[in-house]
Parts: sequence; C-alpha cells; structure tokens
Amino acid sequence: MIIVRESFVTKPGLASKFAKIMRDAQKQFPGSPGKFRIMTDLTGAFNRVVMETELDNLGDLDKRMQEYKSNKKARETMSGYTDMYFTGEREIFEVLD
Repeated sequence: MIIVRESFVTKPGLASKFAKIMRDAQKQFPGSPGKFRIMTDLTGAFNRVVMETELDNLGDLDKRMQEYKSNKKARETMSGYTDMYFTGEREIFEVLD
C-alpha cells in the first residue's frame, strides 16, 4: 500500500476555499481507486492544506493521474487553483506492515 501526500501553503485567507476546490474535484472521480481525505492545519505552517490518498500500488497512482488528465470537468473545477498557493509538494510513502 502507498500513501500519496500533497501539501500546499495557500495565500492568506484561501485555505478553506482551496480545500473545497480539491474536495469538489475529487467528486469527479467516484470509481477511482483509493481512499482520499483532505486536511487543514491546526499547527505548523499557516494556511496549509494537505490532501492524502491511500492506494494499493503505484499503478493505481498512475491510473489516477491519467484519469485527471482526461477528466475535463475536474480540470474545470480546479481552474485557477495554482494562483491560490505559494508552495506545494508531493510525497509518496510505502506503508510497511
């Protein structure tokens, strides 16, 4: 199993709006593999939004990325999201049992 964690530090006052856009975009992929959740900061960097996806393997991650590229409605939902954050990063972890 892998965990994909995407972290963003948004511009002041935009964290909740950014999180909503990400949640709405995920609704465009109802049959997609994996579990998804979105979190906002309580401590640490201000205005931080973290999206975490749990997938069975890297192949499922590739499938999600391909679905995103071909899903016009999701891309429209996310239109302008890159103007809302200062920094972003993606981490991929392997879960060891």
